[in-house]
Amino acid sequence: MLKRKNVKTLTELVNLEKPGWRLVREWAAEAKNHFEILPRDERLEGEELVALQVSTRSPMGAVVYESGGVLFYRGFVRLLGSGCDRMRRGLAGWNAKMMPDLPMQGRPYLIVADDVVGWIFAINGGGLGEDIGKIYYLAPDTLEWEDMQFSYSDFVYWLFCGDVAKFYEPYFFEGWQDAVAKLGCDETFSSYPFLWSKEAQDMGVSALSRKAVSADESYRLMIEFVAKLGS
Repeated sequence: MLKRKNVKTLTELVNLEKPGWRLVREWAAEAKNHFEILPRDERLEGEELVALQVSTRSPMGAVVYESGGVLFYRGFVRLLGSGCDRMRRGLAGWNAKMMPDLPMQGRPYLIVADDVVGWIFAINGGGLGEDIGKIYYLAPDTLEWEDMQFSYSDFVYWLFCGDVAKFYEPYFFEGWQDAVAKLGCDETFSSYPFLWSKEAQDMGVSALSRKAVSADESYRLMIEFVAKLGS
């Protein structure tokens, strides 16, 4: 088996002098939105960080190493960390599972978050548009990757302090708080008719039927729709 060159060890990736987690904690102290930092799993944090090859000096490396993930807005949005009992998907591990034929470095995008209605947030690695390094989102009602013009740090700050409610206002269905509270952190709502259909847009989100499916199934189905129906 060929060994990857220049792979940094866990010791090399953990930065104790300028940890990015300090910055994340500052954003959390300013937070205007509800959030919950999931506990990290010591069995996973190192594996995830080494697979990702990102230093803990960066907010992304810090989120992966210091948390199992972060839930925002009563769990409506899930920022991927290293995984834990409540949210088993780690950032590196879930990307590897969803795109098994691609190396972690050099892939077209890196998924960093999702939400309960099926949105995917990813860092553009060159496969989504010209704005490399920026966060793009894939929405289930448009089947298009859209540029948020955020860096990862901007995105995380926005989750803590931005107007997340306004962004998601069209997708809040009646009783969503109770429904989300019962949903697992590795699950997503699948709506019928599908959100991209004219029927769904005519009916409005509260009139749709919905069921819980795995985040894996939701992502794979969305990518299939994009391939068949997206522009």
